[in-house]
Amino acid sequence: MKYDAIIIGAGMSGLAAGIRLGMFDKKVLILEKHSIPGGLNSYYQRRNFDQGGIRQFDVGLHALTNFIKKGEKGKPFSKLLKQLRFSYDEFNLCPQTYSKISFPDCELKFSNDFELLRSEVFEKFPKERDNFQRLVEKILSFNELDLSQGHLSSREILKECLHDELLIEMILCPPLIYGSAWENDMDFSQFVVMFKSLYVEGFSRPKGGVRTIITLLMNKLKEVGGEVKFKTSVSQILVNDRGEAHGVVAEGREIFAPIIFSSIGYPETVKIASQNFFSGFSPRVGAMTFLESIFVFDQKIPLKMNDSTIIFYNNDKNYRYESPKNYFDPTSAVICYPDNYEPNLTEGEGVVRLTYMANYDLWHKLSREEYLPMKERVSDNALELVKKITPEFQGKLLFKDTFSPLTIERYTWHLNGTVYGSIDKTKDGRTPVKNLFIIGTDQGFLGIVGSMLSGISMANLHGLMEAP
Repeated sequence: MKYDAIIIGAGMSGLAAGIRLGMFDKKVLILEKHSIPGGLNSYYQRRNFDQGGIRQFDVGLHALTNFIKKGEKGKPFSKLLKQLRFSYDEFNLCPQTYSKISFPDCELKFSNDFELLRSEVFEKFPKERDNFQRLVEKILSFNELDLSQGHLSSREILKECLHDELLIEMILCPPLIYGSAWENDMDFSQFVVMFKSLYVEGFSRPKGGVRTIITLLMNKLKEVGGEVKFKTSVSQILVNDRGEAHGVVAEGREIFAPIIFSSIGYPETVKIASQNFFSGFSPRVGAMTFLESIFVFDQKIPLKMNDSTIIFYNNDKNYRYESPKNYFDPTSAVICYPDNYEPNLTEGEGVVRLTYMANYDLWHKLSREEYLPMKERVSDNALELVKKITPEFQGKLLFKDTFSPLTIERYTWHLNGTVYGSIDKTKDGRTPVKNLFIIGTDQGFLGIVGSMLSGISMANLHGLMEAP
């Protein structure tokens, strides 16, 4: 059977691209290696033998960035709603209380009202007041969607605007760990995207978590006639003598289409495409991967002990966003309290998720006998940090789980478990192979909303010729 387009990967960008193409009567096939959709932002379940029953957990989604209030126009999330024809209410968004960047000698709070962060910077870094204002003006006037924009170092630009090293480190911390494939820096266009997404617009979480988003996307894809095949691994992208992609080999079967969109990553795509047409070009595999521990308690942590939604924790004056020399870096973490999205419920079980930076190479070398004890070590360390932040909390631990860089690699296709993909992005989605385009993380848009907008934008640009 021949299709108008084949999409490799049923993550957020792949599903969004499939929906957008299907809206214009394109016959679309999405091929997904895993048994469920979502990619880097999915879900899984575990049987809790001590307590009985099945527990389901989000993967990836700490927060949906780019929060808007109902009726707001001209923002990334409102564009997503318009392009995919969703209503605001379908996402059932619960906004954050507030989040904070926590360093040893300073904390900065931010919320879905940018004035909170501005007032925090003014209060705690009074000498940087005018400099911070100029930085914000530069960010708000910068066109981060210009696909021809060359690479600019965010760290260097922040140093040009700000003089206080601590403030620079604190402002960089959340954008880096929520989106950078680079170690200790990120492209300024991407920094602007993240600054606006995190600080200016803010966080929310759909009621029901990531499954709410995936269900909406899957239902819409079915509505527009899109097709998804799960447990279907693509082993080869077919390229003809003219250097044009014209199909794929999946589970030993050739499937043809005049255009291919790949959401599995740029290096991963090159690996299964004909090497002859890349002229020795090989996108670099990023170094950043992570560990996450999830804890379920018999009660929620009271707001009087911690009322923040996400804590970007760093126990050092410098922020080292890099692959650690050991299995994980205990000096910094992202600590997410899913119960602290409004409205705050006081009854029921409590959940905490804690993410560390990790070293893929060391985890990859572990034997089977060493792997589980190392995961237990991570879990113990993470639980101690949770107790350190809320020492008065006496809730009973009902369940815990930890997933590693090897888990990420296994279920997402990303080489070395790299969450943010390659250092080498292709902003217009093009590759040296004609009709083969990159969507998602390695196209360059960040976050869940960014990932969906990537799929939409590349479908518009390359599959629909700028469809309205």
